[in-house]
Amino acid sequence: MASLSLVPAYTGSMDNAVQTNEVFERARLSRDARFDGRFFIGVRTTGIYCRPICPANAPKSENVTFFPSAAAASEAGYRPCLRCRPECAPGTPAWVGTSTTVQRGLRLIADGALEDGNVENLAARLGVTGRHLRRLFARHVGASPLTVAHTQRLHFAKRLIDETTLSMADISTAAGYGSVRRFNDTFRKTYGRPPRELRREGGAAVTATALSVLLPYRKPYDWRALLGFFAGRATPGVEIVANGDYLRAVRIGDARGIIRVTDTDTDTDTGDAVSLSVHGVGTASLFPVVQRVRSLFDVDAPIDDIAAGMNRDKQLREWLGARPGVRVPGAWDGFELAVRAILGQQVSVKAATTFSGRIAQRYGEPVGVTAEALANAPETLFPEPRMLARARLEHLGIIRSRAQSIRDLARAVVSGDLSFDPAQTAKEFRDSLTAIRGIGDWTAEYIAMRTMKDPDAFPSSDLGLLRAFDRPGRERLRPADLEARAEAWRPWRAYAALLIWGSSPGAGG
Repeated sequence: MASLSLVPAYTGSMDNAVQTNEVFERARLSRDARFDGRFFIGVRTTGIYCRPICPANAPKSENVTFFPSAAAASEAGYRPCLRCRPECAPGTPAWVGTSTTVQRGLRLIADGALEDGNVENLAARLGVTGRHLRRLFARHVGASPLTVAHTQRLHFAKRLIDETTLSMADISTAAGYGSVRRFNDTFRKTYGRPPRELRREGGAAVTATALSVLLPYRKPYDWRALLGFFAGRATPGVEIVANGDYLRAVRIGDARGIIRVTDTDTDTDTGDAVSLSVHGVGTASLFPVVQRVRSLFDVDAPIDDIAAGMNRDKQLREWLGARPGVRVPGAWDGFELAVRAILGQQVSVKAATTFSGRIAQRYGEPVGVTAEALANAPETLFPEPRMLARARLEHLGIIRSRAQSIRDLARAVVSGDLSFDPAQTAKEFRDSLTAIRGIGDWTAEYIAMRTMKDPDAFPSSDLGLLRAFDRPGRERLRPADLEARAEAWRPWRAYAALLIWGSSPGAGG
């Protein structure tokens, strides 16, 4: 296909295209790290594509083409640079805030929806035709859904080659190639050499821990605030936050294990990646684990775009100046987070955490994995919906109305009336939630914020958000007033909520 020379946000006019190319050209020549992952550079004389921060000598302007995504560069016939390693760039924020269908499609692809290569099935899940989905991806991503999936698989495999001691067979399985032969053929075609040779050249980067990978983020990244949020809400037995680490017992399909996440440089906040270690989970489940952790720690947030949106409000600008790098914490499991949200209704964060721990202790299962490298590790898996559909939660001190809401939630998930499938629209998801007695708008918005990663979810009735704008001699804002003020924060109202919660006495969630 013809290469794109602009990002999706600038598809409106030729003047915008020219302006965007001028910005990209300045970023390329200055190796501006703020643009890392925002666009990629195809070099026509070499046939490779690079990150804006590539240390190689900058090619002449007439020999470069700008692409909105690595997949777009790949579809145009370029191969990844071995020096700047495009696979290590933070997630492309141009994909955020475009077509909602594309957003949902990208989430499904990240979850492995195109492992069978069937774009028509993916389109059906999204409620559009395959032709329309391809057209949307070409417009907003610059590449077809299949190319996005193939590039994602290639980049993940390259990271494992460089950063782990896994065998090539294990890497082939983890990246979803199906066979070592297909894996080898893809790398020979892309890089002109077999994967083993690439490992030898990059041998210094191989770590001693087999199942450990780095997840790049775009700075600033407020790791301490994010970890503090998880610490206050960690379900006893299931999650542990200690010594700068986050650990939790996980279930993914039939696999069970323990994950550990830590910042690579928590002392100085100058690190540019979080480190994920996986214990007990086989290589076949490694990719979906990585994708969930990327979402859980919001490493791909387009922080510059978010800041630009919030800086339009004087008070938010002040708070953001004091606490840059705000992120929206995700959720490992949608059902678990929804239970936690119900427990948090009209009680303190500490009380909700206590109740969550009681539920896990009474109805959860042992993870059955021993992580010898970890001195202290969680031992319990949060109960699945079927375990709570008839659970007598009142015996755990939970009031009857909330206990019934949790049972109704579990039954809705078991029956299929409620799912956390990213294929559905935000409205469909909220409607399914609020159809359950005891789940109102606040709870639905909070769940959408953290499980569906809706960047514009906003619990406007939250008391902490309303209190944050209290001023002597003024009446407290009403939810309608806050919603009106927050119109200027779209589409980043979820990030505004996290910033407010962390900058004022209200703690939320």
